[in-house]
Formats: sequence, structure tokens, C-alpha cells
Amino acid sequence: MKLGMVGLGKMGGNMARRLLRDGHEVVGYARGADAVDQLRRDGGEGASSLADLVARLSAPRTVWIMVPAGDVTEKVVSDVAALLEDGDTIVDGGNSNYADSKRRAEELRALGVGFVDAGTSGGVWGLEEGYSLMVGGDRAVVRRHRPIFETLAPAADAGWGHVGPAGAGHFVKMVHNGIEYGLMQAYAEGFQIMRAKEEFGIDLHRVAEIWRYGSVVRSWLLDLTARALEEDPDLEAIEPWVADSGEGRWTVKEAIDLDVAAPVITLSLQRRLKSRDREAYADRLLAALRNQFGGHAVKRAPREGVGEESGDDG
Repeated sequence: MKLGMVGLGKMGGNMARRLLRDGHEVVGYARGADAVDQLRRDGGEGASSLADLVARLSAPRTVWIMVPAGDVTEKVVSDVAALLEDGDTIVDGGNSNYADSKRRAEELRALGVGFVDAGTSGGVWGLEEGYSLMVGGDRAVVRRHRPIFETLAPAADAGWGHVGPAGAGHFVKMVHNGIEYGLMQAYAEGFQIMRAKEEFGIDLHRVAEIWRYGSVVRSWLLDLTARALEEDPDLEAIEPWVADSGEGRWTVKEAIDLDVAAPVITLSLQRRLKSRDREAYADRLLAALRNQFGGHAVKRAPREGVGEESGDDG
């Protein structure tokens, strides 16, 4: 198939390359000229604008969008839709909110343009390993794009699937990321417990390698844990500041709206927020309160010429 790819970053660029390797034709556009030039070197066509990209495609056209979720996606979808015709399709492979995808599908349907929301997982490894694709949209539209999904997935018959109408793809990807939060937090806490048990001198990288084979907790995330610990066992080069893409928040909100208890995902999200609290005001207040009601000692913030006072954990 021939398609347009808008956004040639870490994900979009590698997806375009994987498609080219399997014989598909890709016309790419990105704000950065370097990314477009790289696509040309990889065997694709480079476009100078969205209008140029659409002009290089034959009906029925397909434009796959891989740009940051939110306002950027909103503008790109709107701009591309204005250039398309009846029977063409827009695929949003980013981390859009599923409610936005439902709305966009309705708006595009009124124009005769199809819409597919493809929740995409695989990160920087997707080029070689393939991408997990959670696809939402009208069945006929999804079926027409099957060759693209089969190429991008780890295998033609594995790692991708049509999960429901428009919005379902991004909804499933949202929950996927929420689960990911919980798994990552569990690994992080477990390895921290082992690191704190200094009397055993446990080699954490060695443990990760052991668990990778045969263990019930083996996973790709564990593979990546082993890789990270091999490169930097004490993680001294990494700041303890953890970002979130927003999908964990959406998952927690959805769980609340649906009256579904999701304590692990919720707590893992809160832990990420905690990692960014440089001031730690709440913890300071907790220490102050223990001092107020129980007379417990507190650790004073270091000041010039003033030492710290150790506290009692009682």
C-alpha cells in the first residue's frame, strides 16, 4: 500500500522504515527537514507540506498521523481533513484521548472521511520487534488497511487486532499504559527492597537476568530492567524524576467514573507525581506534626554552620 506519514520522530520515523522494508510506499512530512531527508535516504518520498503529501497519494488516500496528542493532533487532523476527499482515511497512531477520537470520527464521517484510532505500543524497539496495535474504527475501513497493520505488528497474525469502533483503540491503549504504570512500579519497589538489604550484597543485574527465564514475573519490562542495570547498576546517572504521558491519569479517571477499583494503577500514578516534588512540603508537614503531638525529633534542613538532628522512628 501507499500511505502518507505525518510525524517522523522516534515512533513515526521507525514505523515508516518498517513499512518501507516490507514493500509499502511511504510519503512523509515533518516540521524538521532532517527527518524528511532521512526518509528519502531510507527509500521513501519526502513532502514539503501537508498539501504536497496529500497530492502525492492516489485515492483512496490514507494519512497516518504520529504527532503529540492534544492540540497538535487536533490541528493536524483538521488540516489534513480539509485536503482529503470522500473515501479517504485518517489514522491516528498517537496517544490521543479516546473521547477525542470518538468525536473526530464523527466529524470526519460527516465529510466522508474514514477514521481509525490505532493505539500503538513498541517504543524505540518497534522497528525491529514490531508494534502492538490496538485498532478502533469501522470494520470495512480497518479491513482495507490490514496490510499496513500486518507489517507494523510483530507478525501478520499476532500483536495487532481490531478491538471495536472508533475510540476503542485508544481506550484499550489507555488501559494498557495504566497497567504498565503498575508493573513498572512493582519492579522498581522490589529491586529497591533488595538493594536496601545490604548484608547480602545482592547483584541486582544478576537477579534480573535470573528472573528473565522461567520466572512468573518475566516480561519485556524485566528485560529492559536487566539492560538498564547492566549499563548503570547504581543508576547514578539518572535523576529520580518520572514523567507521565497522561494516559495513566485518564485510566484512573475512567476507573472512578465506572466505579471500578484500581488501587495499584492509581498509587503508581501518585508515586510518579511524588517523584517530581522537589519541595516535599507534605512530608515536611508530616514531620512537623509528629513533633507537635509526640515530641518526636525532626531532621532540620541543613544551613550554613548548622548540622542535622537525627530523629527517632518511634
